[in-house]
Amino acid sequence: MLTATLTTIAIVTQDRASLRAAARDAAPQQATLWQGDVLEIRGQRGDYLQVYDHRRERAGYISAVQVRRVTLSPGEAPGLLAIVRFLRDVPGSEALGISYAAAYLKAAPAESLTAEPLDAIGTMADRLTRRASTERTKAGDAAIAAHLDVMGQFGLKVRSFDRNGHMQICYDGEMFRRVLAMPAAVADEQARAALGLTRHECVDPGIGPSDRYRLDSWRATVLDQVPATGLSPLLLSQLHARRAGVWSSVAFEQSRRGEPPQAAAQRAMQELAAVNAAELGDDGKVEYTDAAVRVGAVRWAAEFATRGAGKLTVTTAPGAPGETCVSLEDTKQVGPNPLLRRCTYGIVWTASARSNAAGTALALAVQPLDTWRELWVFRKASQGWTVDVLPPGASNPDLGYVEFAGWTPGAKRMLVAREVRADGHFRRRFEVLRVDTLVADKQAGSPEALVDFARWQDASWKHQTVALR
Repeated sequence: MLTATLTTIAIVTQDRASLRAAARDAAPQQATLWQGDVLEIRGQRGDYLQVYDHRRERAGYISAVQVRRVTLSPGEAPGLLAIVRFLRDVPGSEALGISYAAAYLKAAPAESLTAEPLDAIGTMADRLTRRASTERTKAGDAAIAAHLDVMGQFGLKVRSFDRNGHMQICYDGEMFRRVLAMPAAVADEQARAALGLTRHECVDPGIGPSDRYRLDSWRATVLDQVPATGLSPLLLSQLHARRAGVWSSVAFEQSRRGEPPQAAAQRAMQELAAVNAAELGDDGKVEYTDAAVRVGAVRWAAEFATRGAGKLTVTTAPGAPGETCVSLEDTKQVGPNPLLRRCTYGIVWTASARSNAAGTALALAVQPLDTWRELWVFRKASQGWTVDVLPPGASNPDLGYVEFAGWTPGAKRMLVAREVRADGHFRRRFEVLRVDTLVADKQAGSPEALVDFARWQDASWKHQTVALR
């Protein structure tokens, strides 16, 4: 933190600046300094400042061209705020921007403070932790790790946990919470704070179901507190996309708890429909796609269970603790001996069951996770009935769904749509599968490229799916 007794400080502006034992270039290096490091000025010798680094508890000399002197007085506050406004949107300068923002908070009179500097600190801390989680080069890792240490000198905290074999680093959001607590915060500041506090990737994957439900409910509440009026078009669309993803999680958790999920799922679909993708730009479209896949995974939660009209149907019953057992039955011979029975710990969306006209196959959506929906395919073979599980993808996927899209005449082929995020990249694919092998005969990135989709896609699928957005 900035010491109260200091009126003039030096802020390091260059990475890998050297703190030396004497005022000359050839003097031994005492420490390596980074953007945003704050030093106490104790004197000057030629082109070098004599300084003390309170964070490292070390004195030394640094070249004057590698720092900027900052006076912590009310008269300097407007200039400091102007620098913060510039740096807050410069990737790679987050630690430096946070340091200037901290200096501004020290210099500005208490009565003049607004939510703007807190918003800036939160935004830069959030962006720095995002970079720490995504940039994998060794050179980048060293600089980012050092910038995180610089950020920590101002009391800003981070959380970290393993996600799919990589460490996820997240800002704890204290500045964002303060922004939301300030009545004078403008709509855009509130929106950025809510978005910073509700990032999907910052939900610990190891959290238990009850805690996860409470967290998702809290995230939904935080997002709903942001007023829609006065928001920039970009932030409004980002807010709708985030709400869509959060309400999808709420719907899944409600279903797992035995509560009606329809209202939450319908809210998720409404929020997704409200997104103006044209306002988001390339970076924002990634979050829009993320939200769409989350909604796509849970969209059956918006439907009420009904008995299918085909020759086959499914019923469910409790199994072992936490399990749901699915029974495949002939609609004309429902009884105590089903055609096939299989149990799962996932959510079984019985409203999704679709039988082919011949009564030799049935597709059923089963969702084991809030961001992952599989397709169970029951098939009649020479040795009896079998069931196979089609996943959304197979290459390190972490988010996705696969869904039935129609039967072709003769019951020999099935249409499916898949959307998945694997290794950080989204992929959407439409396929025509052979029912006997579940191997794709044809596949394309759009349904228009497949004749079977144009002719035989299921009408209800076309009306309800988000894959055709």
